[in-house]
Amino acid sequence: MTISSDSLPQAGLSPEGAAASEAAYDAGQAAGLFQILAPDGEVVRPDLMPGADTQLRLYRQMRRARHFDERGWVLYRQGRLGVFPPFGGMEASQVGTAAALSADDWLFPTYRDTGAALTLGLPIARTLAYWRTSPHGWAMPENLKVLPFYIPIATQYPQAVGAALAEKRKGTRNVAMAYIGDGGSSEGDFHEALNFAGALNAPCVFILQNNGWAISVPTRSQTRATDLSRRAEGYGLPGVRVDGNDVLATWHVTAQAVERARNGEGPTLIETVTYRVKPHTVADDPSRYRTEEEGAPWREKDPVTRLRAHLLRTGVLNEEGEAALLAEVAAEFEEALREADTYPDPAPAEILDHVFAEPTPQLRRQREELLAEVEA
Repeated sequence: MTISSDSLPQAGLSPEGAAASEAAYDAGQAAGLFQILAPDGEVVRPDLMPGADTQLRLYRQMRRARHFDERGWVLYRQGRLGVFPPFGGMEASQVGTAAALSADDWLFPTYRDTGAALTLGLPIARTLAYWRTSPHGWAMPENLKVLPFYIPIATQYPQAVGAALAEKRKGTRNVAMAYIGDGGSSEGDFHEALNFAGALNAPCVFILQNNGWAISVPTRSQTRATDLSRRAEGYGLPGVRVDGNDVLATWHVTAQAVERARNGEGPTLIETVTYRVKPHTVADDPSRYRTEEEGAPWREKDPVTRLRAHLLRTGVLNEEGEAALLAEVAAEFEEALREADTYPDPAPAEILDHVFAEPTPQLRRQREELLAEVEA
């Protein structure tokens, strides 16, 4: 095979050439997205519409997630919450995927997937404690297989495969779902996990949230690929690309992937194409690396208003019903906040209490040293 110079990336493009290259990349990103609802709330696949109960359930979960995200900003500014990564605008990607799981399944979230964890059942008070760096948020509820939010990039992917294989060995129908961002899909752990899962037919669902940014690096700068779901092909896995701002489409393709995994048909990679309209964290200043104009088209594709428009148009929801739902969501959050405020301040040694179920000799020794230092 002969590779011509025309096929290689060209350095030093003119402004016109760079703009054309960027436009071509963006067009490639938008191509081939699976949708059920258009951005204006119109149905494009009536044959795949779920029932009204499912639509309302997904809408409520998106509203819960958005309320947490918005109140989190306020609490951070009040000094009542630590630095956390907002996810506003990505609710459909997180809710639609996590809602396809049962409480017996595993969830391996990144630091940005608070919405997914809340959807599966992580209590709001426990979540607030986590983002306050309190030990009361470090240990997950015993009846819920949610891992603490992963800060390292991509380490959750191979660990999710391990959990999925454990369930397979035990003979259950439970699956493991792991999240990653577009930047994380360039990490070695991502590729190793896909190969690992494919070779051993692990009941695993991989969610790749392509939100356009890896901190300050746009997707088009860290990869020339415009369809990240095709990375699955190299490992013999099916890859699906979905409009990550359409919660009905996201839920539909994820439910199918989960069912495949339960039936022993192996793993699936799902790329949810969305956009990080918020900063990387509440301490980030995105104006240093992108413009307001860039995000404007994505704000018009807001996942919450998209489903809301459909529900109001079809009469599944009315203004009074929505007001009641929002009041219920707000009351739930404030009650959880009051509970989180009652948690006592942590003792220094508690930092060692959630590392292993049975402390190692090294941890016991470190605990003794720490207590001696505190008491000195």
